[in-house]
Amino acid sequence: MWKQNNFLLDKKFNHLTDSFRTLMVPVMLFSSSMIMAFAWLGHLKFRQLPFVWATLCCWLLVLPEYLINISAIRLGYKVYTGAQMAAFRLSSGVICVALVSRFLLDENLSIRKLFGFGLMIVAMILISRKAPKNV
Repeated sequence: MWKQNNFLLDKKFNHLTDSFRTLMVPVMLFSSSMIMAFAWLGHLKFRQLPFVWATLCCWLLVLPEYLINISAIRLGYKVYTGAQMAAFRLSSGVICVALVSRFLLDENLSIRKLFGFGLMIVAMILISRKAPKNV
């Protein structure tokens, strides 16, 4: 049977408290989403760059993003479910794309879009909450 190398699940990380993980995992996933949004849309700000250079710059951004994302998921597993972390990652990804498009590309965000993104934030909060235990 395959023996797992437990980087970030190893016993040396067991001292990290659940409250620390509860806080850090969403921060790491949001950071990862922001980096990915820059990789997806940031090259549009620099359209004078040749396609190959734009692609290489995006790949350089994606590598640390991937490391943060995988580390967050490993760190957060058992504090959050896989589905909770995936929902948080996807929702924060959409919000980060909106932020990058607004502040980096100067695109307009209508009130309707802002309201929709606000609903995504509410959804992330609802999804990340633990259900009360049945008595």
